[in-house]
Amino acid sequence: MISTNDTISIRLTTPADGPALTRLAALDGTTVPAGPILVAEREGHLEAALSLTSGDSMADPFVPTAELLDLLRVRVASLLPPRSPRRLSFRPWLRHSQPPRFAGRTESA
Repeated sequence: MISTNDTISIRLTTPADGPALTRLAALDGTTVPAGPILVAEREGHLEAALSLTSGDSMADPFVPTAELLDLLRVRVASLLPPRSPRRLSFRPWLRHSQPPRFAGRTESA
């Protein structure tokens, strides 16, 4: 759980973060993902990371990090361009006054 006294930083990694990322990956039992990575630091210690390319995450299993990963996901979502509204799907039968006829359908007299 995140305390109100904790100092949390969310930022992109730099080349200097290589050893800390390798350590975090070893703790989490995974490998460091390729591409840009967003990290969450608590009190100056790297505790969670999220790949901007693949969405893969890694976190220190010895400290509570679920909320840090949620913060990273929210931050990533804010960095992405807004999604365009969906268009109505093409339905050719909308041109006709009668609905399409399906097998097994009986017509009333």
